Amino acid sequence: MDAVTYPDPKTVDFVDTRLIPLRVLSDDKLAGEFKIKWTPTLITLDENGEEHHRSIGFLKPEEFQAVSLLGIGKVYFETGDFEAAIRNFKEVIERHSSSKSAPESVYLIGVSLYKSTGQASHLRDAYENLTKSYPGSDWADRADPYKLIG
Repeated sequence: MDAVTYPDPKTVDFVDTRLIPLRVLSDDKLAGEFKIKWTPTLITLDENGEEHHRSIGFLKPEEFQAVSLLGIGKVYFETGDFEAAIRNFKEVIERHSSSKSAPESVYLIGVSLYKSTGQASHLRDAYENLTKSYPGSDWADRADPYKLIG
């Protein structure tokens, strides 16, 4: 990623404005603590150092940004700030709709809306959005039971 992704001007700007990066060498003690077995491994942590998302392997610049936004959204989701989570998941879809992170973002928007409102119709909406925009994706398959929601 040093040759392609990290030097990309959009990636540099994204990292400067959205992330607090920490680079850990594979033989560093932290690599062992976070069970890093292959590089590159991107881990999204919260302010307490708790892991919320992990990606292993090379990512092109656009995919790097999408994966990072998804990770940020998952921090908010897993800490109960559904409004902030939804903003990040929507940004994945709006800016990186063809990324591998987009279908999961659609799914998690539905779940976030359901958890914050208690309205199951948001799960059905996620299913419909996934089958329309990302048919055959793993996330469309995971949302399949939501088609039964009336």
